[in-house]
Amino acid sequence: MRTEELHIAAVASALPDRVHTADALASGQCDRRVAEQTGIVSVSVSETASAAELAAEAAVRAMRRSGVPPEDLRIVLHADVHYQGHDLWAPASHVQDAVGGSRCPAVEIRQLSNGGMAGLELAAHVLRGHESPAAALVTTGDTFGLPGFDRWRSDPGTVYGDGGTAAVLTNHGGFAVVRSVATVSDPTLERMHRGNDPFGRMPFSVRAPMDLEVLKRDYLASAGVGAAVRKVVEGQREALTTALKDAEADLSDIDWFVLPHFGLRRLTAGYLKAWDIDLDATTWPWGRTIGHLGAGDQFAGLEQLVLSGRARPGQRLLFAGVGAGFSWSCAVAELTAVPVEWDPAPRHQPDSSDFRPAEPRLGSQDHPAGS
Repeated sequence: MRTEELHIAAVASALPDRVHTADALASGQCDRRVAEQTGIVSVSVSETASAAELAAEAAVRAMRRSGVPPEDLRIVLHADVHYQGHDLWAPASHVQDAVGGSRCPAVEIRQLSNGGMAGLELAAHVLRGHESPAAALVTTGDTFGLPGFDRWRSDPGTVYGDGGTAAVLTNHGGFAVVRSVATVSDPTLERMHRGNDPFGRMPFSVRAPMDLEVLKRDYLASAGVGAAVRKVVEGQREALTTALKDAEADLSDIDWFVLPHFGLRRLTAGYLKAWDIDLDATTWPWGRTIGHLGAGDQFAGLEQLVLSGRARPGQRLLFAGVGAGFSWSCAVAELTAVPVEWDPAPRHQPDSSDFRPAEPRLGSQDHPAGS
């Protein structure tokens, strides 16, 4: 979908303190093989704040940076993967209340790790056709902890970090313009994240903590590894091809790739090797210090590119996401300005030598199977 009138006015994140992989290894939380294969040097871990609180914090910061009045909001979209802090509760409304002044719809998105990208596309549809200034707020928020989820072991190949992110999108201006966004889904893969487990009546009544490797293995035993990998590759390729075509761009035109914060093996198999791109043209050097934020990697990655000064006006960015279900999204954007009045978010720069990743050895199991 072409999105010439979709602009990014601001992005923001709320990221807790980091736990170093070396410390997790010493305490037995993390296995050495996981550390070697993922290359993650630290993850953000929330000791007190809930997922929705982190999303609200990021939303307030993003709205302040954007200068967009809350009354211009036409929709608030909140994407999440895991528990938000309360039962039978609407986290999207909590985010909306935090930014104040709006009576627009507030909707939760449950597209798992592709939720932030799904929010981007839904916002484009909502804002299309508005003649007066209009905006959309898209947030993500997750915390991953026991007993329900083991951030180090529940999804081999990916280490999960806690955090909230937000993006303010408008129809009238910002520091970047979104040229296109495309999403492809294949529901025949939905059983990959439930395997042979029966349906439960309560959360984690069947399996706790989550073990996505067992579920995937059970699914592949009946569906076939080759067939499943082909579907994943085809879905991702279609999303990429459509987004580039609608943006009238080629892969060689892209300056920065804002990718999911998967482990290095999974990232290499799914993106670096498949698209023949350089690791230095991605947000991986920073992403490996916070872990996979569920639905929020893309907004957090964009914020880091802007705050670090690495991205410059005129450069093009490709955002990519994948989530269980399955769905794949890609979006092409162009940086049109450098925000100079943003309040800086606290940044943590762990020593990248804390843990040196092993050279990736790729196999079919390393293709993205994001939560």
